[in-house]
Amino acid sequence: MTTETGQEKLARLLEVLDRQDILDCLTRFSRGMDRFDRELFLSAFHDDAVIAAGPFVGGPGELYDWASALHDQGQVATHHNLLNVTYDIDGETAHTETYYLFVGRNRDETNWIAGGRYLDRLDKRAGEWRISLRTNAVEWSGLVPTLDIPFTDIPDIHLNGTPGRGKGDPSYRRPLTNLRAPQIP
Repeated sequence: MTTETGQEKLARLLEVLDRQDILDCLTRFSRGMDRFDRELFLSAFHDDAVIAAGPFVGGPGELYDWASALHDQGQVATHHNLLNVTYDIDGETAHTETYYLFVGRNRDETNWIAGGRYLDRLDKRAGEWRISLRTNAVEWSGLVPTLDIPFTDIPDIHLNGTPGRGKGDPSYRRPLTNLRAPQIP
């Protein structure tokens, strides 16, 4: 049985911290897009990043403007769900493959679902991981049956906040509190 040295343990710990920082970066992109939070979205990218997504090829600010207008025109809600992530970290550069599941509630009351993978190169600059290059491999897409959104008939369902795009969404409220009375159905 081989025992890890202190140096080897430290190297593994530093890699775990890098992986977590990279995952936090990837999550900022998704949350920023879904909440229409431009500042959060842009914090996932270096200013000189290049993104190739569908017909779009350009920088982070241009991507946000194009994608948020596209989503605002087409959907009332979106979820950019991140799934499996693989990491290849080499010093201050990392390559990731992130499976995603996109779901959108369209303005015409249909639901769009798509899956694919984000292929990213991230660079650690000034101690912070951000995306430098992103490509998007869309692998499938379709419509799923529309059902009524559950629980909308409960009178106090939105006392803790109404889901929405922007900083009015209850996920931004600090401290998070419960304003609904106890009730057990």
